[in-house]
Amino acid sequence: MSQRYLDAYDSQLRTGPEVAHASSVTVQGPLHLAVFGQVRGFITYADLGGADADGVRELVSAGVAHFAARPEVESVEWKTRGHDVAPGLHDALVDAGFEPEEPESIMIGEAALLAQEIPLPDGVELRRAVSDDDVLAAGEMQGRVFDDPEWRERAESLIARLRVDETAELWIAVADGAVVSAGRLEPVAGTEFAGLWGGATESAWRGRGIYRALTAERARSAIARGVRYLQSDSTEFSRPILERSGLVKVSTTTPYVWTRPSA
Repeated sequence: MSQRYLDAYDSQLRTGPEVAHASSVTVQGPLHLAVFGQVRGFITYADLGGADADGVRELVSAGVAHFAARPEVESVEWKTRGHDVAPGLHDALVDAGFEPEEPESIMIGEAALLAQEIPLPDGVELRRAVSDDDVLAAGEMQGRVFDDPEWRERAESLIARLRVDETAELWIAVADGAVVSAGRLEPVAGTEFAGLWGGATESAWRGRGIYRALTAERARSAIARGVRYLQSDSTEFSRPILERSGLVKVSTTTPYVWTRPSA
């Protein structure tokens, strides 16, 4: 099963779908070099074309040079996958100034298996966020959970996207008028997949099944849209929760981040 999921992931989700919402995309050999929000660079690929260690180092150098020539880009993420054939990639990235962040698990599962009935604590309601206030409240909660000082910018960007993209959904759990858990559902056009992103729960509400129920609710919405698979890049905190919901770890992904040197 895991290999079938991984094959579907590699064939359907890599490159084009990853940069579908970028403001610009340049293709150099196997690399897709994208810019999001005018200032954040992103590098991905389906594979590295069988490059050896020297070839991989050349690709890394070309990626850095591309973004170094765009002074508005402040940082660049190179998205690696643990199952790729990429000899010498870690050393080449580090030598070029990239810093590895924490690895995440690539989780995939059948939406039909995730659409379970999960009991909620008394007083907790699940609903799709439809107002700007809901999105901002969810963003503020996620900012606290992830210690993200830029939460408002991200929330306002999501508000703008939800106004024009009817496929993207934000689901929230509300208790006593406050958002205590949230997560997005993002169907991927032209594929059998939807992504589960941005999942977060207030610390005082964890361990009570709320995030599992939120995942199940998103699975039901995905099924209604004709989605077969759900996928998420998960931290070690959320991985066990998603495994209990029915997702399977098929590989890992580690972001390497290059930050433009100060002038």
